[in-house]
Amino acid sequence: MIEGGRSRRLRGPRRGDLSVAEIAELAGVSPPTVSKVLHGRTGVGESTRQRVEALLREHGFRRAVPTGSGYGLEVVCSNMLGSIAIEIMRGVEQVAAARQLAVGFTDVRSCDTAGLPWVEPLLLRQPVGVIAVVSGVTVAHRDLFEAAGVPLVALDPTGDVHPTPAVGSTGWSGALAATRHLLDLGHRRIGVITGPAGFLASRARLDGFRAALDTAGVPFDERLMRDGPFLFEHGRDLGAELLALPDPPTAIMCGNDLQAFGVYEAARIAGLRIPDDLSVVGFDDIEHCAWVAPPLTTVRQPFSEIGATAARMVLALADGERPSERLVELGTTLVVRDSTAPPRRNPRIRSPW
Repeated sequence: MIEGGRSRRLRGPRRGDLSVAEIAELAGVSPPTVSKVLHGRTGVGESTRQRVEALLREHGFRRAVPTGSGYGLEVVCSNMLGSIAIEIMRGVEQVAAARQLAVGFTDVRSCDTAGLPWVEPLLLRQPVGVIAVVSGVTVAHRDLFEAAGVPLVALDPTGDVHPTPAVGSTGWSGALAATRHLLDLGHRRIGVITGPAGFLASRARLDGFRAALDTAGVPFDERLMRDGPFLFEHGRDLGAELLALPDPPTAIMCGNDLQAFGVYEAARIAGLRIPDDLSVVGFDDIEHCAWVAPPLTTVRQPFSEIGATAARMVLALADGERPSERLVELGTTLVVRDSTAPPRRNPRIRSPW
């Protein structure tokens, strides 16, 4: 609002002189409980929720989201691939711009490595809302944001942070489509390299892979499965292990594109040609997929729309709306390029070691 010709920031839910603490006092509850009700979070008894909501309506209480380029949304990541971060930020910015809000970007990798807190410094900037693309976001982090009345949305969380709203993609169906593509080409001995075993996204993609095999009547062979970080080096090393087997796979499905590029290197060291001797499929469809030789078949995640969806969700929470869905998964698309082909009858495999 404008007072004395100057713009004043609205810092939280208030009407006139009414504060969250005063609403809490009227309702006989704590301020964090009022914040939970205001942002549609769980953990509040139904009778308490109804009492607080009645007071909020009675006093015309609504969280006023500030307008102006000086205030905005914060996107928090940790060691994210630059091309993915740019796409997510692009989606967030498109939504924020319509509200004349700025978008801040913070990489908390150094804090994570040093074991330092990152939530408290972020809250000092009093953001309208926070979008966390941090694999290690925890319930403790969520509680800090909730206590401060700052809405939080997680992107593709690695663990269960329910009831924090989350946005991701359909990893199960994406892996299902990619594996079916390999099966349709005639592959039956298919290796799989997943991300870290504890990650929800890794589990979903592995489950989709196994479902495709099961539907086709192809037994799942655990000897053809490896898991590790979503990094080039691990794709190379784990791919080399698979290719060194006495009966190696004719195709490898990877947890992400970096792992797939690592498998490219393992195949080169082994003297194999892609896709003549080995078919490779990635996941993400980063821009490099179209540049490598041969161009990589992969599963595309709509990162820009994921960012936009998260931005719309966090702003709705900031406006006091209750989310209709706690988890939104956007569709993935199989992008077929030149790294997949029918298997050779008798491929000549040479051990990379």
